[in-house]
Amino acid sequence: MIKKYKELQVEDLRRVCDPRLFNFKSTADLPALTEIIGQERAVRATSFGIDIESPGYHIFALGQAGTGKTTMIKDLLERKSADQPVPDDWCYVNNFDNNDRPLVLRLPAGKGGKLQADMDRLVEDLGNQIPSAFATKDYDEEREKISAKIQKKRQALIEELEKGTASKNFALLQTPRGIVLAPIIDGNVLHPDQFNGLSEGERADIEKRQNELQEEMRDTLRQLQEIQEEAKEEIHQLDQEVVAYAVEHLINRVLRKYTDHGPVVKFLQNVRTDILKNVEVYKQAREMEEAQQQLPFLALQNGGKPDFERYRVNLLVDNSETKGAPVIFESNPTYLNLLGRVEYQARLGALVTNFQMIKGGALHRANGGYLMVNARDILTKPMAWEGMKRALKDQEIRIESIYESLGAISTRSLDPEPIPLSVKVVITGDPMIYYLLYNLDEDLRELFKVKADFSVQMDWTEDALQQYARFIGTVCRKENLLAFASSGVAKIIEQSARMVSHQNKLATKFRDVMDLIHQSSYWAGKNGNKFVQGSDVKQAVDEQIYRSNQLEERLREIIEEGTILIDTEGEAVGQVNGISVLLMGDYSFGKPSRITARTGVGKAGVINIEREIELGGPIHNKGVMILTGYLNGKFAQETPLAFSASITFEQSYEEVEGDSASSAELYALLSSMSGYPIRQNLAVTGSVNQHGQVQAIGGVNEKIEGFFDVCRMKGLSGDQGVLIPQSNVKNLMLREDVVDAVKAGQFHVYPVSTIDEGIELLTGIEAGEQSERGEYPEHTLNHAIQTGFKTLAEKVQAFSGNGKIREGMF
Repeated sequence: MIKKYKELQVEDLRRVCDPRLFNFKSTADLPALTEIIGQERAVRATSFGIDIESPGYHIFALGQAGTGKTTMIKDLLERKSADQPVPDDWCYVNNFDNNDRPLVLRLPAGKGGKLQADMDRLVEDLGNQIPSAFATKDYDEEREKISAKIQKKRQALIEELEKGTASKNFALLQTPRGIVLAPIIDGNVLHPDQFNGLSEGERADIEKRQNELQEEMRDTLRQLQEIQEEAKEEIHQLDQEVVAYAVEHLINRVLRKYTDHGPVVKFLQNVRTDILKNVEVYKQAREMEEAQQQLPFLALQNGGKPDFERYRVNLLVDNSETKGAPVIFESNPTYLNLLGRVEYQARLGALVTNFQMIKGGALHRANGGYLMVNARDILTKPMAWEGMKRALKDQEIRIESIYESLGAISTRSLDPEPIPLSVKVVITGDPMIYYLLYNLDEDLRELFKVKADFSVQMDWTEDALQQYARFIGTVCRKENLLAFASSGVAKIIEQSARMVSHQNKLATKFRDVMDLIHQSSYWAGKNGNKFVQGSDVKQAVDEQIYRSNQLEERLREIIEEGTILIDTEGEAVGQVNGISVLLMGDYSFGKPSRITARTGVGKAGVINIEREIELGGPIHNKGVMILTGYLNGKFAQETPLAFSASITFEQSYEEVEGDSASSAELYALLSSMSGYPIRQNLAVTGSVNQHGQVQAIGGVNEKIEGFFDVCRMKGLSGDQGVLIPQSNVKNLMLREDVVDAVKAGQFHVYPVSTIDEGIELLTGIEAGEQSERGEYPEHTLNHAIQTGFKTLAEKVQAFSGNGKIREGMF
């Protein structure tokens, strides 16, 4: 006699959150949520990664999208960083020995901006003071004194030379070719024609005296050249003294502020040296200014004033306004945005640059603090991942062109001095990305030794409910939404459990929860409610479904029209209602499918039609192959099985994947073999193992609801229902209309643990227990199945004897 199997009661189908658990009128009365809920493992891992100072302990936060990884970690980092010291400022300055290698200055936070401002003022003052120094009366007088002294020396030498030449009857003449000696006779300069008319002895005498004077004249000209050089040196010395006097107090004004910063002092000393080295340039610039012309060597700006830009400071990182350690989230982690770049400016058809055109990246801004990037973002940007790894391994930031890092192009550019790097990097990403990188990139194992694993669910406890309520209240305050009444909070919690399909868990994919909070607040406003009630949350859920379930409704219409054949009443041999889940983006629903099996004489065994036409996925194919193991263990202990059976999803034209229909396929096969019909008012879901145990599956709520909707469409008869695995009972969070139908006795949900339990429910026939001899009692289902197998085996043997059957033939 068949046992009466227990069906699930109303309280088993959906866990209800009692609004009376909350002692508040609305969430506006609750304090703000400051702690991170439901992610204790991830929080502990992140805290460990933050606190440990050993190299290589950067953090990879993995979890599904929507779990709030980025928001939670950023909030945690900001809390941790608030009490940490503010990192230093970083500046680039000109390298006066090698302009292509700008130098780094490191200053305490806020000092970099002050140095930049001081140098900007110095540059402006230099632009005014140096040209003015050459325009003073004192400078002109000193220069006149030098010129007069030099002129006096020149005149004395020339007079002495003239006396010597006159004593030997020669005169000094100035010609285009320079100073020449001309002989004198009777007080008159001798013309060349007259010279040629002299006697040979007279000409020889003149040439002798001329040669003597030539030596004296060369000696005098050499002395004049020395006097000229002396004049230049004295004027240069004067210019340097004038400029030094003009700039000394300006540089000292800056120097006094930074006497305790050795690199800054050295830089200012180098500025002074460079200014004095380029005195002639500045003086020429003044002369060009007066002539209103441009100087090719030095760019002139602002009406012809000399350019002192080389003395400015490029403030790369300014932490003057930073509170605690910086927390930087780089949403576009390209190579240049991470490691910085050198910019160029078009000038006269060429690209030029200088140290002031060096721009910092996210690593510079995060130096001394924390940097967050998304794994997918950084991995899809060329060279960004490799560049960041190199910086972390070398513990320095080197700014170079992406093409230079690839070795593709070698052009002259700046090679800034690297900046020491001390940063904690946090990468957020999907678990799949993490495990792929872990297996394929050994650098990940060396650099990101801390794994912060974010869960998609948390336990349903009293504390969790109160935290959830505070979370809802905090979101409402931040987003300026209507506060939630206790009934609204209860419905949010129930829907949260529905999101993870578990009566004892709550969702931690807070992005989806926040979306529901926003939508519920909207409908509460439309309904004129002061607070969000449970009915508003239900309406938000219903409206969300309505926006997404057009395809589901169309499929039900096709079933109602009879295009897709689904029976919800009567009986049929070798036919059962299976249920699959269709995922359409953010919405999933259950779709009933007719599964049929036919058996006959042959040796092919179980033939999976989906597999034969390559529409069966590997997991589905595995599930069907398990059926053979079950049949062998159940019915082939004494004699081998010899049969052919085909199993298929009728009217299925897409790939079938998953093993959740394997129990339904087995029921259809057993029905076909035994000849006992299966009730068509029941649907089945559940996988099976080789021992006949029915195993848990996914999407149990959607599957039950999918068959329920079809039954309701065709008319609820009171005896319709679904068989589910016993192990899936805890996953039930059914819609309220399904629960109401069960409460009214119009629909039923049966948990089963074994195939025998399920086949008894489906056929109304006792399965039967195997005796010690391996036989089943007469008039039981298993006896009929065993008999069917024996009959087919005998026919196969008989046909094989006369050659009328071959393997694979029905």
